[in-house]
Amino acid sequence: MKIRLSFAFLLLAFALNAQNEITPELISKVEKKSEKNNELLTTTNPTQGKLTPELLWKLCRVSDVQVSPNGKTVLYGITVYNLAENKGNRDLYTIPVDGGTPKKVTDFKGSEFNGIWRPDGQKIGFISGESGSPQMWEMNPDGSNKKQVTELPDGMNGFEYSPDMKNILFIQDVKLDQTASEVYTDLPKVDARIIDDLMYRHWDSWNDYAYSHVLVASYNTTDEKIGTPLDLQGKDKFDSPLTPDGGMEQICWSTDGKLIAYTCKKLHGKEEALSTNSDIFVYSLDNKSTVNVSNGMLGYDMDPVFSPDGKKIVWSSMKTPGFESDKKRIMLYDFATNKSTDLSLNFDQSSSNFKWSSDSKTIYFISGYHATYQLYNIDIATSKVKQITTGVHDYTELAMGNNCLVGAKMSMSMPTEIFKIDPKSGNEIQLTFTNQEILKDITLGKVTERWITTTDKKKMLVWVILPPFFDASKKYPALLFCQGGPQSAVSQFFSYRWNFQMMAANDYVIIAPNRRGVPTFGQEWNDQISQDYGGQNMQDYLTAVDTISKDKYIDANRLGAVGPSYGGFSIYWLAGNHHKRFKAFIAHCGMFDFESWYGSTEEMWFANHDLGGPYWQNPKPKSYDFSPNKYIANWDTPIMIIEGGNDFRIPETQGFEAYNAAQLRGIPSKLLYFPEESHFVLKPQNSVLWQREFFKWLDHYLK
Repeated sequence: MKIRLSFAFLLLAFALNAQNEITPELISKVEKKSEKNNELLTTTNPTQGKLTPELLWKLCRVSDVQVSPNGKTVLYGITVYNLAENKGNRDLYTIPVDGGTPKKVTDFKGSEFNGIWRPDGQKIGFISGESGSPQMWEMNPDGSNKKQVTELPDGMNGFEYSPDMKNILFIQDVKLDQTASEVYTDLPKVDARIIDDLMYRHWDSWNDYAYSHVLVASYNTTDEKIGTPLDLQGKDKFDSPLTPDGGMEQICWSTDGKLIAYTCKKLHGKEEALSTNSDIFVYSLDNKSTVNVSNGMLGYDMDPVFSPDGKKIVWSSMKTPGFESDKKRIMLYDFATNKSTDLSLNFDQSSSNFKWSSDSKTIYFISGYHATYQLYNIDIATSKVKQITTGVHDYTELAMGNNCLVGAKMSMSMPTEIFKIDPKSGNEIQLTFTNQEILKDITLGKVTERWITTTDKKKMLVWVILPPFFDASKKYPALLFCQGGPQSAVSQFFSYRWNFQMMAANDYVIIAPNRRGVPTFGQEWNDQISQDYGGQNMQDYLTAVDTISKDKYIDANRLGAVGPSYGGFSIYWLAGNHHKRFKAFIAHCGMFDFESWYGSTEEMWFANHDLGGPYWQNPKPKSYDFSPNKYIANWDTPIMIIEGGNDFRIPETQGFEAYNAAQLRGIPSKLLYFPEESHFVLKPQNSVLWQREFFKWLDHYLK
């Protein structure tokens, strides 16, 4: 069963028990218990006052912020990982919007997710697997009187109350395809897949013969039971929400409870693999009809939100077909005129996490600017955009309170916490201090902002992170960080693997450029990288390292370069084109041979857009000239390669090819392979091993 969470929760639920309330005393008890039962929490070489991999996995992870209907209480989740048990557990908490002590309201053996307020505020609904499969539960706001509401044979992966509380919608995996043993009933033990179309596997999982569907059922507030569900998609073999990371943010109710809007890409097989054309479908409970309100828009359309007055709906829309990282437009549909308007036509930034003001005149949202993510609003009548917050941080979630906003915020120096924001002044008040006790004795490195001039005379933002206890009179080794994506900003994220503070704690200076191809610097900067993988963005990398390494505290003879995904490709490319700048490389899940990658990946729209098409095309796209395998004769630098066996986005064989080539050429090399991990390393002990091997390799060649 595919458990689907909100996108914000997924990002942080790679990312994590307590008792009734989180207090310094409680955290101390948790730490002592963990240290007593878990020898892995003791570092082999403890460094007083610095971040360690083991400490990183003690940090509680905050996610999924929801504000009560009366605007007075915040509901959210905290996940805590147990390194010895190699797993995490997520519980729900509440805290007053005006500040106070967090209160733990769930304490099941398993994790609870999809915590939401019932529209009357009298109950909190959530999903738990306590009974064996994910089911809907309810409880009083103080956590008392927990009661299981559903007993669905196949469970559910997410749900939402209708505003009038007469119905609930939920998502569930509906099996529509046959397995090989179901096709050939006389072979019940056959172990095979019969495949005759594309998208037979995606990101980290094979097609499981089921499709995520939206269902609706009547709901009785008196006995807290649901009626017989109706599948809005019937026998359609399409997913809603979209795989792999779509959640309940892609589905919503109208204010009167009569309409359901959902995101779906109604394409199958090869067509699905070639297209990003998802749409917003509106289903009427009264006449059982469905209307596509984004018809004719051929890029991604997703995350619909009805206005409080029910007259309009807004969603995130990408214009360019096949481009998964296009600008996210603010698309507004008027039910009276049946017309759509791009409110963000003159706003050169992407927008997400839409929330309406109560009078339906203003939309609040999150947008990236110069490698930070801030809160904004837009006036519906004039399309005038106002930036609300400023600062060196990333807002990742947004909810509406009474005369205030509530958001989840992180930075390179702070794991996610919850803040209350004044929508007029932008003033912020921190509500949660979840990791304060754990981090109080940890010294973090200073994050500095540098703007440098590129080879084509443009300005580029480079984050430089200095080691804790930095001494300007010393010489430090430095690491160039190559970002993935490729269209993903090096913003103020707090990563639980590629953590800059962790790297700095190991006495490295980190050079993290926002090279060509990342968002938050305008669409031209974002788009330039497509079909130019070995071009200007690589010059941006080299310019960044050449410029910053001139600082007197950096030893230019001890430079390394590291990166994941597109950053892994960047490492392979740099290995053949760096002209002896670097002394060590680490590539994680990167593309090595464009032709073999094109023939083994799954989202063909990405390969077609960013490479320019297949390698057999005539003329052959010039992008294939950038393939790192073409420069293998130039390799002369030690390289470590990391791969996951369930990475179907950039299959493991890309790393195997690179490692074999390095070995055969006599290049000092190491392969770190995780058979059960994907494009990411998510299991706690695997992650700690990843960190240990990461620094073991770098320290050997750079210190």
